[in-house]
Amino acid sequence: MERRGFLRVAVVGGAAAAFGGASWGQAFAAGAQPGASPYGGLLAADGNGIRLPAGFTSRVVARSGQKVAGTNYTWHPAPDGGACFADGSGWIYVSNSEVSGTGGVGAVRFDAQGRITGAYRTLANTNVNCAGGATPWNTWLSCEEVSDGQVYETDPWGVNPAVVRPAMGRFKHEACAVDAEHGYVYLTEDVADGCLYRFRPTTWGDLGSGTLQVMRGGTATSGPVTWATVPDPDGSPTATRYQVSGAKRFNGGEGCYYADGTCWFTTKGDNRVWAYDATASTLSLTYDDSLVSGGAPPLTGVDNITGAANGDLFVAEDGGNLEICVITPAGVVAPFLRVGGQSGSEITGPAFSPAGDRLYFSSQRGTSGSSSGGITYEVTGPFRR
Repeated sequence: MERRGFLRVAVVGGAAAAFGGASWGQAFAAGAQPGASPYGGLLAADGNGIRLPAGFTSRVVARSGQKVAGTNYTWHPAPDGGACFADGSGWIYVSNSEVSGTGGVGAVRFDAQGRITGAYRTLANTNVNCAGGATPWNTWLSCEEVSDGQVYETDPWGVNPAVVRPAMGRFKHEACAVDAEHGYVYLTEDVADGCLYRFRPTTWGDLGSGTLQVMRGGTATSGPVTWATVPDPDGSPTATRYQVSGAKRFNGGEGCYYADGTCWFTTKGDNRVWAYDATASTLSLTYDDSLVSGGAPPLTGVDNITGAANGDLFVAEDGGNLEICVITPAGVVAPFLRVGGQSGSEITGPAFSPAGDRLYFSSQRGTSGSSSGGITYEVTGPFRR
C-alpha cells in the first residue's frame, strides 16, 4: 500500500518532533488549528456560485429531477454520500439518495477526458441512504440512516444486483470505511449517544457473515480503547449500542474514511474529527471546533470526510457556511471551497477521481432547500498529490 503522510494528532510520543518542535506539541492538545490554506485564499464566486482557490474550476454534473446530460437517467433527489471507482481509463461516481422509501444509489460514468458517458440506478427503494463507503473489491456500501437501517452492497457498474448485509448490524447507519490492512469495516452511527463499530467478515471480501464489534472506552478523547462483540447485530429488542457495557459514546457519528493505518471519522454533535490508530488501538482528536484558538473555527457542522493521496483530509460541512475544509498533515485547517446562496442545504459526498485531479461533491438541497433541488458538482484543478 502507498505510504501517506497523514497527520497524527494527540497522544503519540514524539509527535511534536515529527512536525517541528514544541509549538506543534502544544497545538496537538487542541488538534488541528486554523492557518493559511496550502491552496491560497478563496476567489470570488464562479458562475456556479462556488468560491475556489486560484487554478480551480467547477461544473455542474447533475441536478435532482433532471436527466443527466446525454443520458436517460433522472438524477435522484437529496444526493448524499459518494465515491469514485476506476473504470478502464475513465471512472464512475456513485451517489446515495437520502429520501424515505424511494432512496438508493445512482451512478455517473465518465471517460478518460471527464465526459459523461452514462448514468443509471444501482439500488432502488431503500430508506434514507445517507453515506457509506467503497470496498477494495470495487463495490459501494450504501447505509440506511434509520433506526433499523441496514447496509446494502451495490455494484457501481449496475450489472450485479444489490445485496443487503444484515450481519453488519441494524442501527442508524451513517458511513463506513474498509481497513484491508487489519481486515475490518468501520461503521459510524448517527445518534446523540451512538457508537463506533467494526465488522470482521468471516471470509475477507464476503460481507455475508462475520462478527460485529463495538468500541469500548471511557469519556476521554484520547488513549487506548478496546472492542467487544455485539451479541445481537439485529438490534431487536435491544439496540446494538446498548448491548455492551462500557461502549464508548459518540455524539452523532457522520463521515468515515480509512487510510494508512488510521480510521478518521466525524461527529456532528460536537464538531469533532477523530482518529483511530488501528495498529495501536488508540483514539485521538484531530479537530475540535471548541478548542480552536485565535478566532472563529473555520470548520463547523462536520459531516462527510475523504482524503487526498498526499494526506490532506477534506471535510464537508452540514451547515456552517457550506464549505469543504482541508486539514493538512501539518495540522492546519482552512477552507478549500465555499458554496454560496444555498443556506438551506448541506455539502455531501466528497470523493476524488482515481487520478486525484477532480473532486466530486453535492449540495444536497441546492438553492431550493428541498430534496428535489440537489446539485452534484465536479471541481478540477491542481490538487496536492
